[in-house]
Amino acid sequence: MPRELHLSIELDGIGHLPAESLDTAHRTDLISLAEQGALDFVTVGDWLAPPLDDSADRLDAVAVLARVAPLTSRIGLVPRVTTTHTYPFRTSSALAALDHVSEGRAGWLVDVSSTEAEALAVGGRGVELWAEAADAAEVAIRLWGSWEDDAETRDAATGRFIDRDWLHHIDFEGPHVPVRGPSNVPRPPQGRPPIAVALDVHDSDGQWELAASHADVVLLDADQPSTAWLARGALLRRAADAGRDPEALRVLVRAAVDLGGGTGPGALPPAELRFTGAAADLAALLADWHETTGVDGFHLLPTSASADLPAVVHDLVPALRERGLFRADYTGRTLRDHLGLPRPAGRYYRDTEPAR
Repeated sequence: MPRELHLSIELDGIGHLPAESLDTAHRTDLISLAEQGALDFVTVGDWLAPPLDDSADRLDAVAVLARVAPLTSRIGLVPRVTTTHTYPFRTSSALAALDHVSEGRAGWLVDVSSTEAEALAVGGRGVELWAEAADAAEVAIRLWGSWEDDAETRDAATGRFIDRDWLHHIDFEGPHVPVRGPSNVPRPPQGRPPIAVALDVHDSDGQWELAASHADVVLLDADQPSTAWLARGALLRRAADAGRDPEALRVLVRAAVDLGGGTGPGALPPAELRFTGAAADLAALLADWHETTGVDGFHLLPTSASADLPAVVHDLVPALRERGLFRADYTGRTLRDHLGLPRPAGRYYRDTEPAR
């Protein structure tokens, strides 16, 4: 029996063609279509800097997905949120709220903002970007665990909503981010929304360290199967060295695809693995990479979201199912369910309840 793969797609609002600009309603339609194909999750981008022209939207990714959440029921919703020029307490709260609104389908694609335009747009300054991102991820993880699962009493007789004995200060003192906590949002339904990090072999050691220490999903750039195999092995070793179970890390290769809706190879988005052609041929390529590299699946970057996503759902997914490589339908409700990741135990788990 073949090992099933994970499949996700980037829907950053503008595809990679200058003429494609997606309003919230169109994004909702696309994400609903991706859900019909039982894809694990979609990523939606965000930018701090204003657009260079009038061709692109600049809508807050968390807000967009919060709008989409009640209109979908299964697909994972993963906004790209920068840790640069932002407050990790606010980021963790927004992502926890998204997890509640979506009933356990939120994730977080961690990113940094390295351009001068982004710094000028918000009045920020340059820092050690990926070291700061690692601190922000650690803060978010601790804040998500700062409420125990039963902290909400909702006792109408006494008028108490929470039991403060079940809330905890995280008292994080990092070189970039001091945060006391606890969170102002109850523990997310997933316990901890999965964290994703984009990575390639040429990225900084700080980016690799963030991925190895905190990522649940790594979106890997690799130009050859051998590169992907070596990078995955190195990443799993680093995760083990960080005290993590490497089996709890999902590695998805990023693949730029044009299934007939773009303008050819020149329009393909940036990624090491690129494909132009028919969905059946893409299925064969992904099957080969899946078998030879050991990676867990693929994150697709469409040339045109509006044109390529229907081909993914109606042609690529059935071709993968025929090979026994993709699920027939969702078997769980949460993003962690789709990824085969257990809900983590509470950071402050106890065997006995405090006195009420």
